[in-house]
Amino acid sequence: MDWMIDAEEVSLTYPKGVQALDRVTLKVAPGEFAFIVGPTGSGKSTFLKLLYREEVPDTGRLKVDGIDVPALRRGHVPFLRRRLGVVFQDFRLLPQRTVEENVAFALHVTGATRRRLRTRVQEVLQEVGLADRSRAYPHELSGGEQQRVSLARALVHQPPLLLADEPTGNLDPTTSWEIVQLLSAINEQGTTVVMATHAQDMVDRMHRRVIFFENGQIVGDVKEGGYLRDTQPA
Repeated sequence: MDWMIDAEEVSLTYPKGVQALDRVTLKVAPGEFAFIVGPTGSGKSTFLKLLYREEVPDTGRLKVDGIDVPALRRGHVPFLRRRLGVVFQDFRLLPQRTVEENVAFALHVTGATRRRLRTRVQEVLQEVGLADRSRAYPHELSGGEQQRVSLARALVHQPPLLLADEPTGNLDPTTSWEIVQLLSAINEQGTTVVMATHAQDMVDRMHRRVIFFENGQIVGDVKEGGYLRDTQPA
């Protein structure tokens, strides 16, 4: 199988000897929806950073959509990131740009034509339910709306893989559930979704694949699991 994520014996130690990841082996198939869970400091976010090459492993093999990520030259990293969509807890929107401009910026850097840019931005804003907020600025939006803009920006170039690092961490439970339902709908359209989270109730409700991290290692992998269920491998 051509895996969307193919990690084998991946390890990373930070300066001062802090081991963030210890021989992590993980495969995610195209079209999967997987939660990565575990306590703070367990390696969840670090693993995601390896996928979009903010960090590079000390040892091991890592491929994303067939790309050998650690072997990429610095100048080729932007091409990898155009194959990914990344959503963060803190939204990371440009405060002086409108919703439309924030989303368009992610597509503009790829050299899209003005017509393509306008059409695709409207499509993706419609997809996340913000077509009527295109001219608003981030400070005029609720937290949930800001996260929807972040999702639109991540999806505008139609990536095969969406990474979400605690995307509901700053949201109330109702809004969090709306965001996860939106991620589920995106996944049903064929996009692979990998989401790191502490939201136990949400993971329990979704019944998706759950990958458990602890002390930099994968200690469980359940095909249709819950946050605190049996951690035996699927």
